[in-house]
Amino acid sequence: MEIGAMVVAVVGVAGTLGASLLTQRGAERAKRREIELVRDHEEVRENLALRRACYAALNRDSRQYTTALNRHLHVMREQGVQDADREALDAAKAAHRDTYSEAQMIAPDAVLDPATAVNHALTLVYGQVKRLERGAPEAGETMETVSRAQQEIWDLLREMRAAMRVDLGVSAAD
Repeated sequence: MEIGAMVVAVVGVAGTLGASLLTQRGAERAKRREIELVRDHEEVRENLALRRACYAALNRDSRQYTTALNRHLHVMREQGVQDADREALDAAKAAHRDTYSEAQMIAPDAVLDPATAVNHALTLVYGQVKRLERGAPEAGETMETVSRAQQEIWDLLREMRAAMRVDLGVSAAD
């Protein structure tokens, strides 16, 4: 009987120790999963914050570049362009270029496609403005046609901004 009691005691102790070990391992696994979920959530939140900042800067700089092109056209019509006017336009162009370059590395295609359309339109109008400024426009380039092309950029900006808002979850997709 002593051996039987001893076996029962050993099994009981082993069971108690084993249950403690299993409980501890389960708690460790749960804690690891919790840490991974928190890490994933933080990564998603940081990615969203990065995109939001990039989109806000791109929207602002694209609008300011468009406005600078419009102002430059008015200056060309009314008084003639001075160095300060050229510098203001080039500063707006550089700011847009920098934020567009950042967006190329961050934005998904659904946002990058309309941003690229805006960038392309701004580049075309800038070239037209500079050719008019030098007095060497290409065929069909007049103050009127360039002004119309510059005004059409506002529609592209609205499309870009709408895509950004959808990507950030601010607006629902159409």
